[in-house]
Amino acid sequence: VQLVESGGGLVQAGGSLTLSCAGSGSIFRINSMGWYCQAPGKEREGVAYISHKDDSTYHADSVKGRFTISSDNAKNTVYLQMNSLKPEDTAIYFCAAAYFLGPKMAGMKYDWDYWGQGTQVTVSI
Repeated sequence: VQLVESGGGLVQAGGSLTLSCAGSGSIFRINSMGWYCQAPGKEREGVAYISHKDDSTYHADSVKGRFTISSDNAKNTVYLQMNSLKPEDTAIYFCAAAYFLGPKMAGMKYDWDYWGQGTQVTVSI
């Protein structure tokens, strides 16, 4: 499975971006996909994930009401709609995919099977 993110860029605070993650390969076996972010000098942290089994979603408290994860299974693509962006959202955003996530883990600390290379999001004041 290969994951390729796109859609990052530079945006002013309050603006919006839509990230895309296109999957290829044996993607039909993937059960869940998610988004993480990593700011300079900080650990990677979970943003949101979606289950292909029942389309259930999870969003971190820091992005609830501003970011929305969705997927287009026909296109093997997962999206992250990012609204009301803040400078503290500046980070590299990574896409992840898993065959099986297991029990719910706080902070999205799951063992994902695949990761994309990331796309930079920069939010200016």
